[in-house]
Amino acid sequence: MKKKLALILCGTMVMGMAAVTSVSAEESLVYAVEAGSAGEAAAQDNGFEFNSVASQADALMEVASGTSDAAIIDLLMAGAMIGEGTSYPNLIHTDELTTEEYGVGCRKGSDLAAYINDVFAETYADGTMVEIAEKYGVQEALVDQSAVAEEAESEAETEAEAASDSDVAYIQDKGSLIVGITDFAPMDYKEDGDEWIGFDADMARIVAEKLGVEAEFVEIDWDNKLMEIEAKNIDVVWNGMTLTDEVTEALECTVPYCNNAQVVVVPAE
Repeated sequence: MKKKLALILCGTMVMGMAAVTSVSAEESLVYAVEAGSAGEAAAQDNGFEFNSVASQADALMEVASGTSDAAIIDLLMAGAMIGEGTSYPNLIHTDELTTEEYGVGCRKGSDLAAYINDVFAETYADGTMVEIAEKYGVQEALVDQSAVAEEAESEAETEAEAASDSDVAYIQDKGSLIVGITDFAPMDYKEDGDEWIGFDADMARIVAEKLGVEAEFVEIDWDNKLMEIEAKNIDVVWNGMTLTDEVTEALECTVPYCNNAQVVVVPAE
């Protein structure tokens, strides 16, 4: 799966921020999309008829069962979940509707985003981030963190000094970093047993370790992610979150760490 995903990313990933491209997808199809996701936004932007479901995994189930004609999901998930040797060998992806970038979301004004930026820069420089990306087959999607290393370090110091209500201190005091996720391979998922694994899960554990706390993973309704973080039910949204205008206006977000695209998934003929 990891080799297949890396090849897909190498062959199809186009760098850049959420820009809608011309597509040949049939507007007469009914598309399954995750509620509140970039896939739902892409369907709306293209004027597609769509059904909103709880997760991207549910969107794939809709197509596999024939309930919907197609799905719009993340390219990274498509590489892990569809095609030969995957959970859905009879599904393929066709049109690439957008290109975009992933980031981590924290509470607005939080000093945690700058702290995570610093960890991104450090782990990219020492090779840890690349090693984890290779483990899950997403190395071709990584955003080079070396260019933001000095900026991230400076921001982390400034935020730590200026924040009167520090999220970093709050998390350290309570002893846990609560990470809001959905079941989304290869970023956050369970393979055997109850432990969450994936690129995002592993990186979140590194941040928690550097904070001196435990990482705790909580499945959330993706459409309610902003409400969950504002209510302090979670500390971060870390689940392949696309940096849309809506997200960056509502949350304090990290620098981008992965490139992605929204793609159309249909049954293979």
